[in-house]
Amino acid sequence: MPKFTEEERKVLWDMFEAGVPMKRIGRHMGRHHSSIRMHIVYAGGKRPQPPACSELRLSLSEREEISRGLAAGLSFRAIAQGLGRAPSTVSREVNVNGGRRAYRALQANKAAHRRAKRPKVAKIAACPRLRAKVEAKLADKWSPEEISGVAC
Repeated sequence: MPKFTEEERKVLWDMFEAGVPMKRIGRHMGRHHSSIRMHIVYAGGKRPQPPACSELRLSLSEREEISRGLAAGLSFRAIAQGLGRAPSTVSREVNVNGGRRAYRALQANKAAHRRAKRPKVAKIAACPRLRAKVEAKLADKWSPEEISGVAC
């Protein structure tokens, strides 16, 4: 059977939190109670909360302001002042997402969410050359602090 839709999840959690038995929830939804149980167990018995973004991160509305500022020909400093952010934040945001001419707020927002996803592959796992250097230094009895201080 396909995954639960957003509406089905809402009904499932509303009924579960109201104390309705899983078999009755399953009958109501036309699903086997074991699939209801697995859904609840997978979530740890609590209704999943939407991820909250840190105030340190740029929001979509801030990215739209950046986009409008760029279209109006404003400097990074002027845009940053309007947002109450550091000019370096605006500069980094624009440069990482295509530059002044190609910056688009929605694309930048999607890219930021994609880059923030966890788990990520560790740098040492992704770079065999770095791994070999670290392993060699560890074999020579270097401490992790000494290894991290060496420029690669």
